[in-house]
Amino acid sequence: MQESIIFSDKEILLMYKNIGKNVKKCREEKGLSQLQLSHSMGYSSVSLVSAAELASDNKHFNLEHLYKISKILDIELSYLISVNAAE
Repeated sequence: MQESIIFSDKEILLMYKNIGKNVKKCREEKGLSQLQLSHSMGYSSVSLVSAAELASDNKHFNLEHLYKISKILDIELSYLISVNAAE
């Protein structure tokens, strides 16, 4: 039987911040504003994209969001969750 693996809250927050940085980098490289990306995802305001790119207010992208973003930006979903993509 495999032992339980412990993940700290800080580690999880860093993961969300990394994903947010990757989304922002790709969005900017494609020349889209937060509002344009939000509209393409089906939202009327930038609140989700803005907060999730910064991982602030306990907001983050879920798997559906990341799938939509990958399709909108024409990039691999795996790129958005990669550790060093935004560097």
